[in-house]
Amino acid sequence: MGVKIDINADMGESYGRWTLGNDVELMPFLSSANVACGYHGGDPHVMRNTVRLARKHGVGLGAHVSFPDLIGFGRRRMDISAQELKDYVTYQVGALQAFATAEGSRVEHVKPHGMLYVMCSRDDTYATAMAETIKELDGGLILLLTGELWAAAARRVGVPFVMEGYVDLDYDAAGQLILERAKKPRDPEGVASRAVALATEGRVPVRDGGWLPLAARSICVHGDADNAPAIARAMRERLVKAGVDVAPLRALL
Repeated sequence: MGVKIDINADMGESYGRWTLGNDVELMPFLSSANVACGYHGGDPHVMRNTVRLARKHGVGLGAHVSFPDLIGFGRRRMDISAQELKDYVTYQVGALQAFATAEGSRVEHVKPHGMLYVMCSRDDTYATAMAETIKELDGGLILLLTGELWAAAARRVGVPFVMEGYVDLDYDAAGQLILERAKKPRDPEGVASRAVALATEGRVPVRDGGWLPLAARSICVHGDADNAPAIARAMRERLVKAGVDVAPLRALL
C-alpha cells in the first residue's frame, strides 16, 4: 500500500461583509476542510456556502470548533469547565451538521481552533472532554489533533483520530510551533518540499537547523496566507509526483 496523506485547511472564516482568505481558489487542492461554526468566524450564510463548496470538490467536511470569541478570533484563553467545553463543541458541530444535512453531506471530523486547540493539547481535562464529546455526538467522527497527550485521551475514550503537522510554519528544537501573529507568505516550492519530507520521511526541518521526527498523516495549510492557494497547489502537485496519495481523513483510518 502506498503512502497516503490528507491536506486540510481552515475554511469559512469570513462573516458578514468581512472576508478572510480565498476559499474558492483554495478548496480544489484540499482533501479535508475545517469549517468555522460561528464562534471565531463564519456565519450561517458562509457556513452553507462552504459546505456546498466542499461537496462540489469532494472534500471531507469538518467542524472547526472554538471558544465563543469572534472579536478575538478564538485566540484568547478562556477559563471554562469541562462541561462548558462539551456544550460549546456540541452546539457548533450540530450547527454545521444541520447545513451538511440540508446540502446532502455530513460532518466527518472535528478540529478545535486557536486557543481551544492549544488547551486541549496541553491539559488532559480538556483533551478528555473533547474526546468524550466527539464520541457522544457520533462514534464515527474523527478527531484531528496534535500531540501525544491528546492522542492518549482519544485512545482512552475510543475516538478515531489523525495526527496533523504543519509545513507552512516553523518548528523549534523542542517540537513546538513558532506561531506568527500575522501569516507571512511562504515560498510554495519550499513548503511543498517540506510536505514531501513529512509524508515520505516522517520529519520536518527545525528553524535553527536539523530535523524533527513527526508522525503526522494530515498536513494543515493556513488559508489566511496571501498565497495559500499557490502553496496548496504546489504541495499537492509535488506530493502526487512523489507517489503520495492525497486522501481525506476517512481513507487514512
